[in-house]
Amino acid sequence: MTQPMIKLVHSEDETMLADAARGFLDGAAPVSHLRGLRDAGRSHDPDLWGEMARMGWAGVLVPETHGGADMGHAAAGILAAQMGQTLAVSPFLSTAVMAATALRQVADGRTDQALRQIAAGQRTYALAIDEGRKFDPGRCDLHAVREGNGYRLSGRKGFVVDGALADRVLVQARTDDGLVVFDLPAGAEGIERRARAAIDSRDSADITFDGVVATGDDLLGRADQVLRPAILAGQAALAAEMTGLVAGAFGMTVGYLNERKQFGVTIGQFQALQHRAAHLWCEQEVTAAAVLNAGRQMDAAPQDAALAVSIAKARATATAILAVSEGVQMHGGIGMTDAFDMGLFMKRARVCAEWLGDYSYHAEIIGNIRGI
Repeated sequence: MTQPMIKLVHSEDETMLADAARGFLDGAAPVSHLRGLRDAGRSHDPDLWGEMARMGWAGVLVPETHGGADMGHAAAGILAAQMGQTLAVSPFLSTAVMAATALRQVADGRTDQALRQIAAGQRTYALAIDEGRKFDPGRCDLHAVREGNGYRLSGRKGFVVDGALADRVLVQARTDDGLVVFDLPAGAEGIERRARAAIDSRDSADITFDGVVATGDDLLGRADQVLRPAILAGQAALAAEMTGLVAGAFGMTVGYLNERKQFGVTIGQFQALQHRAAHLWCEQEVTAAAVLNAGRQMDAAPQDAALAVSIAKARATATAILAVSEGVQMHGGIGMTDAFDMGLFMKRARVCAEWLGDYSYHAEIIGNIRGI
């Protein structure tokens, strides 16, 4: 059966959404806002998240019947890309994208209130998946043992993004019946959160579960039915954020090439630097198309979107690392200083490259799907 052609250009509505987001973020969350949070020892700005929620961003994937905007994954990617361009700090990916997607998979009404609170900006989530040094959702040593009508959870999770400040945690656990997902209050007895200093100055934590009691209502369902769609949504949106990061780093670099002078001329006139900038621009454009395709696929047929999403995440990872590396080198000595913003882009790029699967992880998925 012939697949319908997917247009890899933004619609008029999507362009308007991007322009509106850009206008807001340039004023409310420029790169200097991240620097100010970092210097003040803060990793989150609840007021900024409240403003985003009032504009409907928190409900981008929440059904309209639950107070959301339900704009779809392509729209979520557009917002994520704009946030990436200014390094805006928010629980958007963890809460509005991944948690909302996971909760939507539960069809019995138990998650209705949670979705409403997400859309209103009144509840934030973290996803507790990782246990090793690398992203591997199939690995899970945290056990949930049957106890009466409920469960008792014991184990630990690491690199839980937004885990230190989130209101609730979606945690993957292993039962006798396989991998499942629980929705637990982050302050439940037996949960210990230890904030860890991430290089990108964002909120993350290691979480220990010491005999945490969970009821049957806390059990959302099997991980392949609840968590897998959420991970795919997160990977697609994270790839989109990285394209915004690339655009921000590229803009800084080209601006510097057009201002810095050597031998009486701007260094942007040197052919070697022009070639490097042109190569980066080409990579940026191809990656942006791959990311938009992933968002379109997630909207059209999420059950078949794994290949498109892994291509997008792999390309976004490689392009982001290239953009920040070239940015530092073409800025020369100033690019290595903390006072210059390129370092903030580089640190975020490094974290994004690892979160939800690095280049090798997604290259393996692509190879397996294509039978290579």
